[in-house]
Amino acid sequence: MTKKIDTTFIQIVHPVCCGLDVHKKKISACLITVDEAGQELHEIREFGTFTAELLEMKNWLTENECPILAMESTGVYWRPVHNVLEGFMEVILVNARHIKNVPGRKTDIADSKWLAGLLRHGLLKGSFIPQKEIRQWRELTRLRRTYTESLSDYKRRVHKLFETANIKIDSVVSDLFGVTGRNLISLLCDESELTVDNIKANAKRGLKAKVNELHSSIQGFFEEHHRFLLIGLIETIDTFEDRISQITERMDTLTADHKDLLTRLDEIPGIDKKSAQSIVSEIGITLDEFKSMTVLASWAGLCPGNNESAGKRKSGRTSVRNHPLKTILIEVAWAAVKKKGSYYRAKYFKLKSRRGAKKAIVAIAHRISKAIYNIIKHGDRFMDLGEEYLGVKNHQKRLNAIKKQAKQLGYDLIPAEG
Repeated sequence: MTKKIDTTFIQIVHPVCCGLDVHKKKISACLITVDEAGQELHEIREFGTFTAELLEMKNWLTENECPILAMESTGVYWRPVHNVLEGFMEVILVNARHIKNVPGRKTDIADSKWLAGLLRHGLLKGSFIPQKEIRQWRELTRLRRTYTESLSDYKRRVHKLFETANIKIDSVVSDLFGVTGRNLISLLCDESELTVDNIKANAKRGLKAKVNELHSSIQGFFEEHHRFLLIGLIETIDTFEDRISQITERMDTLTADHKDLLTRLDEIPGIDKKSAQSIVSEIGITLDEFKSMTVLASWAGLCPGNNESAGKRKSGRTSVRNHPLKTILIEVAWAAVKKKGSYYRAKYFKLKSRRGAKKAIVAIAHRISKAIYNIIKHGDRFMDLGEEYLGVKNHQKRLNAIKKQAKQLGYDLIPAEG
């Protein structure tokens, strides 16, 4: 009996598929089908990006019974296409860096044809596109983050303005935008008299004992020019604070059904309600797309990259330079290492002594991502191992090292009785 040898190196995974090269005003599409004789057929068309034209493209694909589609896009130009095709066929969004075309044959049509060919043989790896609900959460949390960063920027502008006008309120109060600081800013904006009695009436709690110091700090060269700038800055700050509050209230409403998950994430050191909302808005509430915790950490850029050639290990720097989830977890890690008695704090200082602060904090963020994965994927609850865990774990190792050092010095260690 002779055994048939399979000489097929690259199998056809999707006999019918389509590749799209998406731009702002034009889409190049290459549809691959199979005729009755089993021969591969290519049909290339170009479409506009208005909704009516996208619907025409959808009808063309559904009429040809296309089950899967891959598209290459920059920026957000893929989203209108995804809005039309979502739910009708599988859509794969690919990174343009991963599908470089043949040099010297670069056109939009060639790109779509090359993309369709790679998809037909299952050689494309799609980007993570969460479901519509999670995408809406993501837009809200990212906008809240942008507003928060802008708010901090405008608060720094107020500090700078006060320095130029010889106003030293922030040298007395711990928070310039606390209750007392806000009241004093209102006095400056309203052109009120800066008397000791007026300042005392606006000081709160312990700052009432520092009325004379507050009075001295608010005396300066504050002119009408500074007042005009200050009023505009405060109005902008109030607007940002109002928008942040509205987004937070909306996120609380949208995530009300997942309160238990957010509560379990909140148990991790460094994570509060807002950061928990930001985390689930980036990775979803099921993690079905991530096969393991290592895949999640790699996707977020929290582990070293692989770069080896000719037996030589080159730079292990990750290819993921700037990832929203990585940014969130790094901030969470900095907060986590400040909690006394926690495992993350002990591990951070152990790594910091050997690898430096930045690499150590990324390692802590990596460990937090693993905890997040188990909490979301398996429904676990967080359990802090404590700062003594590392000491107990390495007890015998340290003991053997001490015995070795003692022997080199000519001594034998004997366990103490009792």
